[in-house]
Amino acid sequence: MNRHITPTAPDAGTVPAREGIAPSLPLEQQIIDAVRHVYDPEIPVNVYDLGLIYAIRIDDRANVEVEMTLTAPACPVAGTLPGQVEATIRAVPGVHDAQVTLVWNPPWGQDRMSDEAKLIMGLL
Repeated sequence: MNRHITPTAPDAGTVPAREGIAPSLPLEQQIIDAVRHVYDPEIPVNVYDLGLIYAIRIDDRANVEVEMTLTAPACPVAGTLPGQVEATIRAVPGVHDAQVTLVWNPPWGQDRMSDEAKLIMGLL
């Protein structure tokens, strides 16, 4: 899979553990886990495993920038899905702010899907 997800800060904003609770996952992993709850309503696969998230960048102040695409430019959820992803990321504890940018290059293709997504879609 050609997904490029790179935090910009070396520690990528690990959220501090609360007293009595095991250390938290790095902020990037928390964001990925949250985005895995966002689905294109026409496809039974979350947007992350579908390969729609091209980049996640986190600065040292926990501002998150995401580049994502859609399966097609004429996708019926083009007006709502990026905003849903952005709201989901903003709700992650430790995130200061989030911005999602819709990109079309490179074009999305089935090769960007995770193996789990391909299995769900009957492509494996």
